[in-house]
Amino acid sequence: MTPEELAALPEPPAAPALAALWWARQDAWDAAHERAQSTDTADAAWVHAYLHRVEGDMDNAGYWYARAGKPVPSDALDEEWRRIAVALA
Repeated sequence: MTPEELAALPEPPAAPALAALWWARQDAWDAAHERAQSTDTADAAWVHAYLHRVEGDMDNAGYWYARAGKPVPSDALDEEWRRIAVALA
């Protein structure tokens, strides 16, 4: 599945991390955050980190990037969303 296909799905996928990413693309931060927190995986932590980066909470984002084993990115948020989508889909 491409990032465009993920974004165009009529409802979120079953996998929690992908669902959180889908909700983020729908600008539904609360739903995205809830799904990211619903499972304790590195993928979900990565999406969780991204969500806090979107929110501007870099301290919290840094914690979740560390939990995900990922560096804190410096690229645009849309580029990161796409990178996560490619990696998880």
